[in-house]
Amino acid sequence: MIRSSILLATLALVGSALAGPLQDGAVATAALSPGAVRQAPAPHKPLLRGELTLSRDLVTFGDLIAGLSAQDAAMPAFRAPALGETGTIQVARIVEAAKSGGILRDAADLDSQGIAQVVVSRAARRIMASDIEAAVKTGLRERFGVDSHAFALAMDGGAPSIAVEPELTGAMSVLDLSFDPRSRRLQARLTVPGSAAMRLKPVHISGQLVETVEVVVPRRAIARGETLTAADVIMERRPRDGQSGELIGEIQGAVDKVARRALLAGLPLRNGDVQREEIVGRGDLVTIIYEAPGLRITMRGRAGEAGAMGDVVSVTNPQSKRVLQGTVSGPGQVSVKSTMAGHIASAR
Repeated sequence: MIRSSILLATLALVGSALAGPLQDGAVATAALSPGAVRQAPAPHKPLLRGELTLSRDLVTFGDLIAGLSAQDAAMPAFRAPALGETGTIQVARIVEAAKSGGILRDAADLDSQGIAQVVVSRAARRIMASDIEAAVKTGLRERFGVDSHAFALAMDGGAPSIAVEPELTGAMSVLDLSFDPRSRRLQARLTVPGSAAMRLKPVHISGQLVETVEVVVPRRAIARGETLTAADVIMERRPRDGQSGELIGEIQGAVDKVARRALLAGLPLRNGDVQREEIVGRGDLVTIIYEAPGLRITMRGRAGEAGAMGDVVSVTNPQSKRVLQGTVSGPGQVSVKSTMAGHIASAR
C-alpha cells in the first residue's frame, strides 16, 4: 500500500513536470527511463599518510589520517618517538586504534594507499660537541678565570648524543663545574635553558683541556695535481701532538701550491702534502739563458730534473753535452749566471 502511494506520488510529480510549459531552449528528458537513475557519488575515504614529522610527544589521529573531522583529528592515538628519533607504526595498529575510538568501522573505511606502516619522526635540535665545548670554556672563564682559547676539550668517550626541543635556540649553560689546573682535568653538568628533556636528565661530561695549534685545513676535497687557492683552505685550531711540527701553520704555506696526493676536507695539511707548482718538467726542452757581465746568450737545452719557480735544476746542452746548474726563471726557462767570461765559450 505504501509502495503504491509512493509510485502514485512519483507519477503525479512527473506528470506535472511534463505538462508544464518548456522554456525557450529547454530540453525535455525521459525521467522514467530505468537507466536514467543517477547514482550519488561515493564519499571520499579518509587518507592514510605515509610519513610525518612532529614537534610534540603525542601522535593524533589527524596526524596519521587526512580527512577526519576536527574532533576526531584531535584525538590522541600513540606516543611519539623520543626527540630526534624515528619510529614506525603498523597500519593494522592504526586501524584497531581508530576502530576503538569510533573513528572507523573497519579497515575498508580507510584509504591506506597500500602502505604497510607509517614512519613517524620527532623533530629536535641536535647539540654538537662544539656547543658543549663552548659552554665549558665559558664556565671555566667565569668561574676559574681560565683563558682556554688555546685549548680544546677532549671528552672522555667522545661527545654524547644530545637532542632538545627544536624551538629552543639558546646556548648550553653549565650547572656544575670542577677543574684541576695542574692536570687540566674537569667534570661538568650542563643543560639547555627551557628544555624539559634536559631538566629531567642533564648532561654529565668529564674530560681534559688539551693544547692546540693553528693549522691549515682544506675546506673541500682536493684532487692530486690541483692548485690550492685561498678559498680552498681555512685556519683552525687542532690538538697538538707529536707530529704537529709537520703540519702547515700558515695559509701562505698552502696557497698556490699543488697537491701531491688527494687531500680530504677537514684533515690538517702537512708539509709533504703540497709542493710548489712545477713549471719545468724533467726531460723537458727548455731555453737556457746564460748570463755574464756584459753578455747574454740563449740556447736550447734539456732539463735533468723538474722544478718550480726559483728552484735550482740541472740542464744539459745537447750539442756540448755539458751539464749546467741553473735557476728556474719562468715556464720552460732556466737562467745560468757566471762571473767568468771563459766559462761562456765552454758552455756553448
